[in-house]
Amino acid sequence: MDYFELYGLSISFNPDPAVIKQKFYELSKKYHPDFYIMESQEKQEEVLELSTLNNKAYQVLSDPQKRLHYILELKGLLTEGENYVLPQHFLLEMMEVNEALMELEFEPDAGKLLAIKAEVDLIEKKLFDELLVLTSGFETQDEEQQKQSLLKIKDLYYRNKYLLRLRERLDK
Repeated sequence: MDYFELYGLSISFNPDPAVIKQKFYELSKKYHPDFYIMESQEKQEEVLELSTLNNKAYQVLSDPQKRLHYILELKGLLTEGENYVLPQHFLLEMMEVNEALMELEFEPDAGKLLAIKAEVDLIEKKLFDELLVLTSGFETQDEEQQKQSLLKIKDLYYRNKYLLRLRERLDK
């Protein structure tokens, strides 16, 4: 059972946070281990598993980044150890940013660092805006449109992942 099924929701990149919280509390009460203390060991283990599943579901569905990752996994688009190839134009853009960062390691310059951070902010915002457009109408798309959107979302996911590593390097 996936997390959306557990909460009685259709797969959505933008589920209602209030509904997620309500389902979490509802299932937390229903599957609280203390209510099953007099049950068999088997039943207690089952309830503990359901309680754990509920906690994981809430953590994932209430966090937009984790939810995005989860949906891509659920749809079979992310696999462990996948060597996703980013688009050439993006890699060229990142190469320029990385070269500028290497130069800063040898010749620190606060002004250049701020300029690089601003450039990365702009790239991140552009990716976020593209992602917002793709995920906003996802539920209303037919199956073929969803497939196409998911491929684009996957690409943005990997670009954003690259930018997060770059951001970590910038923050050092």
